[in-house]
Amino acid sequence: MPRRLEIEDLSRFVGVSDPQVSPEGDAVAYVVTRIDGERDDYRASVWIVDSEDGEVIGVVEDGRCHHPRWSRNGRRLLYLSDRGVDGKGMALWICDEDGGSRHLVAILRGGVEQPLWIDERRIGFLTRVGEGDERVRVIDRIPLWFDAVGFVYHLKRQLHMIDALTGEVKDLTPDEFNVVCHASSPDGRRVIYAASIDELNPRKMALKLLDLESGEKQELLRGFYIESLCWADDQVAFIGNDLHRGYSSHNTLWLIDPEGGEPRNLTGHLDRGCSRRIYYDLRSPYATYPGVVYDGGHLYFTLSDGGRHNLYRMKLEGRPESVVEGDLSVDEYSASSGVVAYIRVTATAPGELWIWEAGEHRRLTSFNEPPLRELSLSSPERIEFKASDGALIEGWILKPVDYEEGKRYPLIMDIHGGPKSKYGYSFMFEHQLYAAKGYVVLYTNPRGSDGYSEEFADIRGRYGTRDYQDLMEAIDHILKHYNFIDPKRLGVTGLSYGGFMTNWIVTHTNRFRAAISQNGIADWRSFYWTTDIGFYFAPDQIGGTPWSSEEAYREKSPITYAPNVETPTMFVHSLHDYRCWIDQSIGLYTALKALGKGTRLVLFMEGSHVFRSLAKPSIRKERLKQMLKWFDEHLKN
Repeated sequence: MPRRLEIEDLSRFVGVSDPQVSPEGDAVAYVVTRIDGERDDYRASVWIVDSEDGEVIGVVEDGRCHHPRWSRNGRRLLYLSDRGVDGKGMALWICDEDGGSRHLVAILRGGVEQPLWIDERRIGFLTRVGEGDERVRVIDRIPLWFDAVGFVYHLKRQLHMIDALTGEVKDLTPDEFNVVCHASSPDGRRVIYAASIDELNPRKMALKLLDLESGEKQELLRGFYIESLCWADDQVAFIGNDLHRGYSSHNTLWLIDPEGGEPRNLTGHLDRGCSRRIYYDLRSPYATYPGVVYDGGHLYFTLSDGGRHNLYRMKLEGRPESVVEGDLSVDEYSASSGVVAYIRVTATAPGELWIWEAGEHRRLTSFNEPPLRELSLSSPERIEFKASDGALIEGWILKPVDYEEGKRYPLIMDIHGGPKSKYGYSFMFEHQLYAAKGYVVLYTNPRGSDGYSEEFADIRGRYGTRDYQDLMEAIDHILKHYNFIDPKRLGVTGLSYGGFMTNWIVTHTNRFRAAISQNGIADWRSFYWTTDIGFYFAPDQIGGTPWSSEEAYREKSPITYAPNVETPTMFVHSLHDYRCWIDQSIGLYTALKALGKGTRLVLFMEGSHVFRSLAKPSIRKERLKQMLKWFDEHLKN
């Protein structure tokens, strides 16, 4: 008999990520991540399988292994591992095409990011360069820290090249302070890379071309935000935007000729973004970000459309055509020789490895089938309603597992972060846990969300207005159309922007009986000067600075309205969150305590901003335990 989901089931799910098709298309390397209960950590290994039937060719398990990348001729595979690393840093290894004959290339104390083959001998990668005295911090730059990294005021991320045979390392960009992404030309003679050009607004970048033989650099583009690059024959494709709407701008697919000329926006007319903004809380800590891939005359890219995140391709002068489409999320992918390997996630199943070839799809893995067979899960029901200004708002509800007709249930509304993020057709363990514990779960994509038009996403200067109305009208809609929800037992929660909105809700309405604010924002003024992105994110979203727009910062800060709170509110925060620092939750918690309000603070002593899915397993489980306890106390008793 199927049973209900429990918190401990988190350890049973397997993360499948970072699929890499070999140059000939006959094999796929990917990463398998499991929770190690004894060590309270994660184990990651690289699996190499036949792309036709999924038969295992080899498994690499030297420490935590991840980020496999095939050499140009497909005979070798580079990967990263913590084997041999004593303290900070990362090791770069190479193995044969079947996972055998492994050898260490180098251990880089500044870490290794985005290692890619330049040719059969040289490898390009990003690493952080700089020395600092950990006993005392003498700081001359901002940000002083960065989320999930730590103190970075003394570090610069630069592009390096290493000889795989000798281990000789060369810094290719000593004058750059932050290289974001890179790609080598098909002949291995040139490298294209994007680097930040403004330390006070690192989203402004330059696209540069480096000749590896002469060392000459040429700037092709300036003032764009760029997050992914690839060569398309003799041209360069990239995912990015020209910042015309700041953070609200859609990342789209562009093409530029390195010999000169203006970039062409290939997907701007679609008014949809090409970035993965969909929530999925079982994503592996070693997952990578899907970008643009060129194979067989086609550019492959993803599109965020409503609750979907699907895969498309187009010729350089053609129109987009679907590759993987439907009520699902393509979490990662790669393509080579006409074979596409992708991680397919749905609302009721975590990611597994699939292959698309000649229009046919086949599944290669089933790591998560054992727990899924045992569990009784809730299938989401899509809702859509017209907001008071006429816009259509999309959302989903989960009924409680073992739902009984005629019975009324408490509801938890979960608000995503971003705000330019979204919910959709992607598995959420947390939502399924709430449903297993007898709650109706509501999650929507209000104004500010990704997956719709740029106009829909753009709430700059309007936080707490139209977005707040959309969420309140979502509650009105479901209470009107679903009689199994108890209107007197409503709960609300959210993380990051969702934490801000939870803070805003409890300071502006008393219709909720319990609230949990997670890693959110309570005071935009302190957010501006304590966080890793505050000094350029807040001016973009709120407008101006705390001293040039003092009233706007005060008006948009939930802590301003703390005396209005009547809803019992718990704050959940992680100590090492540098995106929304702990002063945000501590500040509003202290205010509510001083005002005699019902409140609680759960402070986790480690974990970054996204610790809900990346922290140690025991912390992830304790977070869920504390949240359920709070909701049960107020919504069930």
